[in-house]
Amino acid sequence: MHSKSPGSQDVRALLTGRKLLQAKLRDVELSIRGILRGYGLKVGEVSRGRFEGRTLELGDGHPVLETVIGAMLHARHALWNEFTKMHREMLKIVRQDRVCQRLMTTPGVGALVAITYRSAVDDPGRFAKSQTVGAYFGLTPKKYQSGETDLDGGISRVGDTMVRTALYEAAHIMLTRATRFSALKRWAVDVAKRRGMKRAKVALARKLATVLHRLWVDETEFRWGKEVPAA
Repeated sequence: MHSKSPGSQDVRALLTGRKLLQAKLRDVELSIRGILRGYGLKVGEVSRGRFEGRTLELGDGHPVLETVIGAMLHARHALWNEFTKMHREMLKIVRQDRVCQRLMTTPGVGALVAITYRSAVDDPGRFAKSQTVGAYFGLTPKKYQSGETDLDGGISRVGDTMVRTALYEAAHIMLTRATRFSALKRWAVDVAKRRGMKRAKVALARKLATVLHRLWVDETEFRWGKEVPAA
């Protein structure tokens, strides 16, 4: 059982708090939308900056809605301020961390993915082979066996959920948003053609776990023309 370093524990606490505030912020916004929808009022697609003005506009002239929505918007404002503080603190750490900067040379890997992965792995030396990192975070296929039945199921989902989610989101971005092709993306696109986009994203997330570990250990940056070899 690996005991995380104090630095990684601090980062993990920061990420956990940031994630909680983000979730509560989303809950408040969805609740406001739900309350207004009950009166036949729809907020619609609006930017985060326009959300408050739009909801106040919809509740204008209705005393109960003005009271309820006003209170919830006040809570939303407080949550947003605290979330922003934690997000900025996270970015500050990433900017000063050479490992995170190196990991971020990989397409799809932004500040949040890099620091989440870095804090969870903590010490890359505890993995003898880079290929085992994906399994450690629950990104390997699970199997169901019963009598003559032997089926491949979904992923095992063991290990750190936060890292698994971050790697999956990085894979999603690489496959759906990144315009520049790399050997890694070409490989994932081929998997998508054979097995579907969902499985391709999982496979790519697993591959990213390996690639990021190699970049860390070898102290190199992502190579667009050639995939980082596994060890």
